[in-house]
Amino acid sequence: MTAAAADTRSDEPEDTPAGSRTEGRARRGGRWIEHWDPEDEGFWRETGERIARRNLAFSVLSEHIGFSIWSLWSVMVLFMGPEYGIDPAGKFFLVAMPTLVGGVLRVPYTFAVARFGGRNWTVLSATMLLVPTAVAAVVMEPGTSYTTFLLVAAVAGVGGGNFASSMTNINAFYPLRKKGWALGLNAGGGNIGVPVIQLLGLLVIGTAGAAHPRIVLAVYVPLIVLAAVLAALFMDNLAPVTNDTGAALDAAREPHTWVMSLLYIGTFGSFIGYSFAFGLVLQNQFARTPLQAASLTFIGPLLGSLVRPVGGRLADRFGGARITLGNFVAMGLATGVVIYASGTRSLPVFLVGFIALFVLTGLGNGSTYKMIPGIFQAQALRRGLVGEAAAVYGRRLSGAAMGLIGAVGALGGLAINLAFRQSFLVAGSGTPAFVSFLVWYVVCGAVTWGVYLRPAVRGRRRSQASDEADGSDGVEAAAVDGERGPVYAEV
Repeated sequence: MTAAAADTRSDEPEDTPAGSRTEGRARRGGRWIEHWDPEDEGFWRETGERIARRNLAFSVLSEHIGFSIWSLWSVMVLFMGPEYGIDPAGKFFLVAMPTLVGGVLRVPYTFAVARFGGRNWTVLSATMLLVPTAVAAVVMEPGTSYTTFLLVAAVAGVGGGNFASSMTNINAFYPLRKKGWALGLNAGGGNIGVPVIQLLGLLVIGTAGAAHPRIVLAVYVPLIVLAAVLAALFMDNLAPVTNDTGAALDAAREPHTWVMSLLYIGTFGSFIGYSFAFGLVLQNQFARTPLQAASLTFIGPLLGSLVRPVGGRLADRFGGARITLGNFVAMGLATGVVIYASGTRSLPVFLVGFIALFVLTGLGNGSTYKMIPGIFQAQALRRGLVGEAAAVYGRRLSGAAMGLIGAVGALGGLAINLAFRQSFLVAGSGTPAFVSFLVWYVVCGAVTWGVYLRPAVRGRRRSQASDEADGSDGVEAAAVDGERGPVYAEV
């Protein structure tokens, strides 16, 4: 099947597939594509890829700014000197608030794509970023109560919700064979919003001083407006994407959803938690000034964001489960280095270990997210589904699962900041927190191997015995019974 381009210039994109103009689209606002089949290679080659790439580009821009606003308070706390009257534990709790709200919002944001359309929701969610930016500009001064700061920081959580809707939207545009790259690029481009706003904070502190946090906020207002306008002009809604309450319930009942949530806590939860806390750790454990902390804070998040698409690429080539397991092993080793440096107060060694952790969280983010559609595609094959039926099953459950997994993973960032808060309260350093993180990475690695890579020897023997009895070639039996390790190792 192929698709031709429709010649339109208003409500419909120029390269919308032919046959997409329906009365249903006319009843809705925005640009709608009624037919979308990326798994059809002819359709993808002639029309689909061009549309998908365009939507990916502007999705990345909006998500990028969303991440910047989500991590806004990791920068604002660097401007908060003694005159603000907030101790280190209070600052860790302050930066934890956007993480909490952003994680919770990821669930409804996932369903918003089908309810309003990916393009329409991107415009709306981008525009909503003006609220936390404007409110922060009003309250960001000494004398503001701590409770007010907590409430305003919580509003910045809307930036964290953007990730879920963006990933759900882009997941629908791309075929399974391209999802690792596309989702990795979309997420990585968004993640870079964290170091970008931290770099801006460094620039402001280095030039205007720590007394002018509103300059950071002023820069982002026109950028937010630009992202919303570009999304309105160049993105599309996909009519075939619908909310399926049954899929959400099925995904919630599926054990793999919760296994992947656990793994995503270890990767993305670590990335966002470390991104928010890095500057505070440098200030409070190594006595860095705001300028010194800001000059280092952005490095880890930047590298972690840049390598996220690499994690997706590696997962496409070698299998997400294999890359994820190796990544957790490496994260454990890097955490060991950080624990040593934290105990000896060696800043150079600490930076090496911590930045290595950031890079590994980026790789793990890409590999774990690539596993999600692959797992449900493998589940479809194990159920005996083939072709389009298998693809529909995989898209249905993976789309629903992504929202849940993304929400739980983001809450891992909350756990990291709360762990740092308690660690500094009790021990005056981050060492106890890092020890707890090491234990978690060991657990994640063991779960990855046990669920997705451990050979199911007895299951294969049953399959072979069955083959000998019925004369089959074993392909179907192996796919259904006992080839769990080989099947999921490739996801």
